[in-house]
Amino acid sequence: MIRITRSLSIDPADLSESFVRASGPGGQNVNKLSTAVQLRYPVDRLGMPDDMRARLVLLAGRRLTADGELIISAERFRTQAQNREDALARLVELIRNASVRPKPRIATRPTRASKVRRVEGKVRRGAVKRTRAGKPAED
Repeated sequence: MIRITRSLSIDPADLSESFVRASGPGGQNVNKLSTAVQLRYPVDRLGMPDDMRARLVLLAGRRLTADGELIISAERFRTQAQNREDALARLVELIRNASVRPKPRIATRPTRASKVRRVEGKVRRGAVKRTRAGKPAED
């Protein structure tokens, strides 16, 4: 089992990977070898709460298919083994980030002094602009 958090873990049997040719420069290595990996994981197998699933869907974006399969592509390295490790690490990190609940925002009001400073700054800026227009500043 691949540990994500204390309560979540992934069964390696649920992961499926396929190797494809990497894109970009690289000469013969790119043309001959299939070193890039596409790691697929069905998100429904994770058994996570609904709020975590919603965060995962947002974080995954286009990497999540309509069938609920998360696809991670890795082609950063020249070897299959390194790309496989990279893809797995990125999958674990993505799920780990989705498991963190965001801290709720506490609504606050601006202080009276900050409101006064803001208005005074606006008045000063307006005076500068009035002098540019050729009109004398009114004090």
